[in-house]
Amino acid sequence: MNTLKIGWIGLGNMGNPMVKNLLHANFEVTVYNRTKDKESDLIAAGAKSASSPAALLASSDIVITMLSNDEAVLAVFNDNNGLATADTAGKTIINMSTVSPETSRKLASICASKKLNFIDAPVSGSVKPAQDGTLVILVGATETDFNYAKPVFDVLGKTAINVGLPGVGSSAKLAINYLLGLNLQGLAETVLFAEKNGVSKEDMLNIINQGACANGITAIKAPAILNDSYPAAFALKHLVKDLRLAKEAGLNAPLIQPLYDSFKKAQEEGLGDQDVMAIITSLNNN
Repeated sequence: MNTLKIGWIGLGNMGNPMVKNLLHANFEVTVYNRTKDKESDLIAAGAKSASSPAALLASSDIVITMLSNDEAVLAVFNDNNGLATADTAGKTIINMSTVSPETSRKLASICASKKLNFIDAPVSGSVKPAQDGTLVILVGATETDFNYAKPVFDVLGKTAINVGLPGVGSSAKLAINYLLGLNLQGLAETVLFAEKNGVSKEDMLNIINQGACANGITAIKAPAILNDSYPAAFALKHLVKDLRLAKEAGLNAPLIQPLYDSFKKAQEEGLGDQDVMAIITSLNNN
């Protein structure tokens, strides 16, 4: 049994398999989720349940939040019986949700006022890497806090990179998701252009993935394009949110506005809950 006691808030598509990996690594894990039926599978696997975020922090050495957006993370800190209401100096809180750098710095300030340690550690990777424990973890922390949390990161990811103090991890996540968006948009446009000029999508994807333009995302998304099926590994609506956050954080590169507009349009067309690669459906319909 690993000696660190882990608390976890947020049991969605990413949080659920990440908690399972911690349980498999013999960490003692206690979970909290507002929708209690999402806890049942993990409790059956050996997790405990807490009645509130404050109670979770009281019984844990480290609490990890993995939630959908800034508002949800701030709520579990500030609501009644939230993390910020607990009288538990010396504990560590790790936010693995994708939020703005400003929100990460705000959370760090809240934690400092409560004598809590704070780490921002968003991840690069979607459901399959979360299941496999091969996420890339982008950490904003002091060196001391990073080393304290590293046994947890070693279970959840294939690498954890300490890029600076809290807030810088969030900046790194917005940067990599901007590149993700560019890759997806470019892949979709390329396949559609080729198809309209007589090249099958099978052949075009083979050309891409056999050549110098190949990368992990072109290989991962090829089956979805071939099957014209886009169950969400990373929902399109979340990339829209991340591109918006990047814009708000100061990204004003030539491609950010048309990229954001393209994905936002796809969301408005009802594709937000589908995988990010469903951008090809939107582009094909316009």
